[in-house]
Amino acid sequence: MLRVGLTGGLGSGKSTAAAMFREQGIHLLEADAIARSMMQPGEAVYRAIVEHFGPSVVRPDGALDRARLAALAFGQGRLAELNRIVHPPVVAEQERRTQEIFASHPQAVVMIESALIFEAEAWGTAPGWRRRFDRVILIQAPDDLKIERFLARILPADVSCEQRMAAEADARARLAAQLPDAEKAARSDYVIDNSGALDATRRQVERIAAELRAQAGV
Repeated sequence: MLRVGLTGGLGSGKSTAAAMFREQGIHLLEADAIARSMMQPGEAVYRAIVEHFGPSVVRPDGALDRARLAALAFGQGRLAELNRIVHPPVVAEQERRTQEIFASHPQAVVMIESALIFEAEAWGTAPGWRRRFDRVILIQAPDDLKIERFLARILPADVSCEQRMAAEADARARLAAQLPDAEKAARSDYVIDNSGALDATRRQVERIAAELRAQAGV
């Protein structure tokens, strides 16, 4: 068995690389998807967020207003408060699902895709998290490219100049809240350069996936 963390900043192409690893037979757990499921109405994490931040973070339909939460977290400096609520139960759920996979597939490579592997440890919201992984892979790209990718993903074609400026400011705030790639690269076992063509990224993924499978005894 092998536990692998896949991380990368906003717009780095982490999800694209994760899909490629899945195609290579790697068991993938997505931290964002797990967090979203735990932030649905009726869930304990949902209740804790509403209790802490108040009813202004709830939409009329009862779901969390993720845009409002993001504005509080990144615009008003309350990211640490949100992470202290969300990270511990999400990490615990990741561990539970990981153990389920290993119970059925003892030689599996389980990869957890998370943007905040190093940050969660540094912030104290998931102490010792880095040490839980046998290997960590960083997806990196220049910050300007990350921002362009992020904007291309979230903005409509007819976006106004003001909307684009606001979205770019939000993207830069999110990047500023994350550790720089150089610091994370020094603590990673593999670094994938995702600044070029997808074929180049795929070749890197295929090489690393083969090494991971060999290390797990597959």
